[in-house]
Amino acid sequence: MSEHAFRLVGATAIVVDGATERIGDLVIRNGRIAADATGDEVEVDVSGCVITPGLVNAHHHLLQSAFRTIPATRGVPMSAWLPAMAAEYARVGVDPELAGAAAAVGVAEGLLSGVTTVADHHLSWPSGSDTVGIATATADAALALGGRLAFVRGAARDDPQEAAASAEAIAVALLDASDQPRTGGGAAGVARGGMLQLAVGPAGVHSDPRETFELLGQVAARHGLRRRTQANEQVDVAIALERYGRRPLDLLEEWGWLGADVTLAHLCDVTSDEIERLAAAGITATHAPGCDVPMGWGVARVADLQAAGITVGLGTSGGGSNDAGHLLADARLAMQVSGLIGAQLPARTVLAMTTEGGAIGLGRPELGHLRPGAAADVAVWDVSGVADAGVADPVAGLLWASPGRRPRDVFVAGRRVVDRGRLTTADEHDIAGALRTLLASRAS
Repeated sequence: MSEHAFRLVGATAIVVDGATERIGDLVIRNGRIAADATGDEVEVDVSGCVITPGLVNAHHHLLQSAFRTIPATRGVPMSAWLPAMAAEYARVGVDPELAGAAAAVGVAEGLLSGVTTVADHHLSWPSGSDTVGIATATADAALALGGRLAFVRGAARDDPQEAAASAEAIAVALLDASDQPRTGGGAAGVARGGMLQLAVGPAGVHSDPRETFELLGQVAARHGLRRRTQANEQVDVAIALERYGRRPLDLLEEWGWLGADVTLAHLCDVTSDEIERLAAAGITATHAPGCDVPMGWGVARVADLQAAGITVGLGTSGGGSNDAGHLLADARLAMQVSGLIGAQLPARTVLAMTTEGGAIGLGRPELGHLRPGAAADVAVWDVSGVADAGVADPVAGLLWASPGRRPRDVFVAGRRVVDRGRLTTADEHDIAGALRTLLASRAS
């Protein structure tokens, strides 16, 4: 038998993609989904389980895994939340050691929740800090655990020239020589056998000037990186109107940041005309209800965005606003709150957001589905227990039942990284303990 090939047998259902489900076996070979078995696979009995593509957390701030439930950040306006978080970052000190420890916690939490790819929008870069070291430590932590990482060199009130120079240095340091240079401003910017991806993205027009957007856009064009930013949360709209007399999307369009290589997170406050403009520009979007709803920052019009032809992914956002990195729990929340602003989103629609929707936003057509040839990123969910008893539709039940459910097994690029609910690449308690010890050593 081959240790690099598996045949998952006896599944209750296999969710191939947003449009296709089947029963039968799923074959993993050489890090890909294979069309047929050859007989030398390791057989894994998945009776009583539903198989889905590995989840894609399309918008996270991994550093914030070290800053959860800070009292001054709970349920406050964003105008109060931003300085409270900044004060915590300054108190603890953001450096490669902290970035790596927080990323390990966030990625491990994700893997144990079925997330095989996480997009980390890193926004805290103290002036003069070791930015390449911070990026490298984050990437190393994710890859050591066996998770895929899309690392976004963000900016939040950074000096524009310093941010651009840092993004350039990170691209040179982390992209393999064979991955450079790329042109066209929409190529994936992928390295390390598809396990690492780089992107750039200012926090938003509320924090960053036109120069930052333009300079980071130039770095993206040189290295074939995708662009990502946040738009149209309450503070974003208010500050844009106060500072520029215009709405955020007007500015992003003028600054060259509405295009097919751009993903916009949040979009809580958009008009119907703006939705049409976004669709015409070819942008993708990310919904983050686990952040926006409890903080009172708004609810995105997901159904309207999708009806206009906009691909929408799902993200948890960071621990500073969400406190958890459980994407499937946030998928359940997305269904629940959607009924407050229109028709309720169906479970399968939201499940597709957590998989292929996020992958499309990253420009990664090999992720987020289980069609033959896809990357073998797979989550196996046991639906045989009491939480799923009486559930008529086990696929819908993945989201509706058991809000804190964990997958039984997780494969990334064909490697089993979670086996019977436990990480195979590290001990989760050691990871948690390392971050706790580090934070305690910096307590003031």
